[in-house]
Order: sequence, then structure tokens, then C-alpha cells
Amino acid sequence: MTDALPDRGGTIFAPASGFGRAAVAVVRISGPAAGPVLDLLASGRPEPRRLALRRLRDPDTRALLDQALVAWLPGPTTATGEDMAELHLHGGLAVRAAVLRALASVPGCRPAEAGAFSRRAFLNGRIDLTEAEGIADLIDAETEAQRVQALRQLEGALGRQVTAWRETGIDLLANAEAALDFADEGDVDADELDAALSGRAAALRDAIQGALADGRRGERLREGFCVVLAGAPNAGKSTLLNALSGRDAAIVSDIPGTTRDAIEVRCDLGGLPVILVDTAGLRATEDVIEAEGVRRTHRRIRSADLVLHLVPADAPAVADGLGDIPTLRVRTKSDLAPEAGGGRDLAVSAVNGAGLDTLLDAVQAAAFASLGQGDALVTRERHRAALTRAAGHLDRVCTAPAGFPPELVAEDLRLAVRALGEVGGHVGVEEMLDRLFSGFCIGK
Repeated sequence: MTDALPDRGGTIFAPASGFGRAAVAVVRISGPAAGPVLDLLASGRPEPRRLALRRLRDPDTRALLDQALVAWLPGPTTATGEDMAELHLHGGLAVRAAVLRALASVPGCRPAEAGAFSRRAFLNGRIDLTEAEGIADLIDAETEAQRVQALRQLEGALGRQVTAWRETGIDLLANAEAALDFADEGDVDADELDAALSGRAAALRDAIQGALADGRRGERLREGFCVVLAGAPNAGKSTLLNALSGRDAAIVSDIPGTTRDAIEVRCDLGGLPVILVDTAGLRATEDVIEAEGVRRTHRRIRSADLVLHLVPADAPAVADGLGDIPTLRVRTKSDLAPEAGGGRDLAVSAVNGAGLDTLLDAVQAAAFASLGQGDALVTRERHRAALTRAAGHLDRVCTAPAGFPPELVAEDLRLAVRALGEVGGHVGVEEMLDRLFSGFCIGK
């Protein structure tokens, strides 16, 4: 090999653009050997942060690989915090494969695993854990509201707020420990210090609890607003599911009990993610398989964000019996009984399309009321659990009775600060990093 690189290790590379034939394919390189790689393949490094047209050559044979735009990005002010390089290739499959083979032949370089670039950005302090999760959510976003929420997280909305809370907690902890150190000084008013500490801890606790009191909008927006279609057999659930989703997602038959298990269809309603769930008809049955389907229907109903209780227009109205579960009663097959509906009931017909737009508007309104438009601060159960622990420790500080050992007050403050640090990935998150970054794309 010409001008062989020393084995420096820790340098990764991967395509950063989609697979398949395209006009341009981008390959990213990150690590200590990124600059020497350009020296080998591109006969030198261009001016930092400027694209330059170069001929890329195989390090072994010096055969021409491609004519490409090359960027040299010296660290630490890069996406990963390391030296980086980018190769903007012609997008043919053979070109990209040849360049990747050449990179793999360079000592110290290896193909990146899923999420490796973002993981290095986190480990090098370029992003915190909430911003890394924002990248993952942005990759997975299917609707406009999910995109907006992911971008807010990626831009640090939660990270900045939690950092401010953590700094306040650290200040409280410092005051508590100072009070311990000088407790025997005559000019220190312990009661006054306790009252001031308790008041500031209460304000911090209330701020955290205010963020938590959002009806889990962030988590639900990531997962989707679940709408369950329920009703007796042959109430028109499968037909309505197909009409609302615009495709034949469920088998439709006049035979009662055709649907035995839940069928899910993901939809985008006004930028909100909505999951429509067709379920087995609700009735008493001796059929073991159908009875299991009915049990699963009840389970899906209990976990639903909204239930559409379907009753055929030509059948007597029945009570839904669903308690406090948000429910909208829908009179289906309105083409058979045009006078059906009225009051809180919506009349629809999957045959002629009557009432479908009104029903979709009602579902969208319920989803918007529940999810918002991506403005939630807390977006994952991990965030909620850590913030809940922090608020709990602060509450113990605020409600501590007179004479409560100051050492225990300081310990609660320390645990609150630790819990806040977990949100941004500052402490105690090593065990979940592999799980998070393994869900990223290669090259991210």
C-alpha cells in the first residue's frame, strides 16, 4: 500500500445518504484518521469547511475511483466533536461500493455501526441525551406534529430547561451543605436557612410538576392517538376502517365473527398520528377463538384514547357501557336509515361516504385536544420517570418537619440533582445507550 496509515483506531465511516441509485451519495468519516484518509484517497486535504473537486484513488492500486466533492472538517467543532471528512460521490451503486471498499482497506478505519456518529456526538459533549433522542424521533417522524416535536427536542427545548432546573438544584444542595458545615457558628440562623431552602425547593418542585402535568401528550404523540372501533358483530367496523383508511385493510363479510383479532392502520389526520384499530365484535359466544378475540377487544378498549362505538342505523340504540373512556357513538349504514343520528351521535355510510368527513373531523379534534401540535416538553417515559423522582425528593425537602436531620435534606437534594442529570445523560444512563443508538440509521 502506498503511504500506509498507522493503525490509529477509532475512525469510522458510513454512507450518510439513502441506499439505491441516486444523483449523489455522501460518505461520512469521523475519527483521528479522517484527515490522513483524505491524504490517501484525495491526494491531500482541501481548505477546511469548503467543498473541493478531487479525484479519489484506491490507496493500493491508485486506480481512479470517482471524481467527487470532498470536505475536510477538523474537530472539535464538528457534528461528532472529532476530525471529520465527507465524500460527495456520484450516486451509482458501483461507485459507492468501490469507495467503501477502499476506506475499509485503510488501517484504523472501520464501517460504522447504527447510531455511531450520534453516539460520538453525545460522548464528546456535542449533544445531550435528549437531543440524541430528538434525532431518533426525527428519523421516525411520520406526521407534521411528530416532526415539530422532534425538532424542538433536537434543538434542546427539554435539555435547556432541565439544565436550568439542575443548576438550581445544585445551588440548593450547595447551600444545604454550607449550612451543615457552619451549623455550629453562632451567627447562622438555622431556621431562616431552612425556610429559605424549603421555599426555593418548593418552587423548583412546582416547576417540574407543571411540566409533568401535560396528560402525557409528548409520549402519546410519539406513539400515536389510538382510536378503537368497537361494537356488535356486523356493526360495520371493518367496512368503516377500510373507508377511513382508504384501503382494504380488513376483511369485510356478512358472516358474524369474521374479525377475530385487532387490525391496526396508521393514519395522518391534520399532521397528527392516529392509529385506527378494528376489533372483534362484542357478543357472548361459545367459540373459543372468537371469545379470545372479544377479550382482546375489551383490553384494547381499556387502553384506547378514543372509542368509536358503532351501532347500525337500522338497529335499536344501545348504551355503550364504557364508563369514563372517551367515546363517540357512530350510527353506521345510514344509507339504510337516513333519519338515524342526531344529538351526540354521528351518522355515517361507508357505501355512499355520507358523514365520513364529519367523523374524521371529530376524531382529529379529539386527537388535537389530547396531543397538541408537538409542543410537549416531556416526550419519553424515561424523562417522566426521572423528573417524577426529582420532584418526589424535592417534595420531601419542602415538607420535612421541624427538626428533620439536615443530612437527610441534603441527601434528598443530591438525589434530585442526580435524577435531573439522568434526563440529559449526565449520570447513570450507560445501560440504555446501546439500546437508543442501535435504533438509528447507519451513518447517523
